[in-house]
Amino acid sequence: MAFSIDNTYMSLNSGINSSSNISSERLSKNIENISSQTDDKELLDACKGFEQYFVEQVMKEFTKSLEEFNGNSYMQCFGDTLISEYAGKVTDSGTLGLAQMLYDSMKSRGI
Repeated sequence: MAFSIDNTYMSLNSGINSSSNISSERLSKNIENISSQTDDKELLDACKGFEQYFVEQVMKEFTKSLEEFNGNSYMQCFGDTLISEYAGKVTDSGTLGLAQMLYDSMKSRGI
């Protein structure tokens, strides 16, 4: 039985804000992979990655003003994970529509 520890676990133990680091790394990789040869699914996935990152950053700024996040030790430890999951749900639902607008704009420009 093999056991591996991923970078997320190591980042959490190191005291690094792993959720933001992982999200920004994923966003950077998605953007770097966009080229004129990119198919529609890859482009839409990159746009969804951007939307998720954007929603996550907005939610992090919003939660700075909430007592539940600032005074709760559970939220201090796992709040970034919770925000990341919420941002993923918002993006998956498609209700915000930022990813679709970005996708449509890039397709109309021939990207």
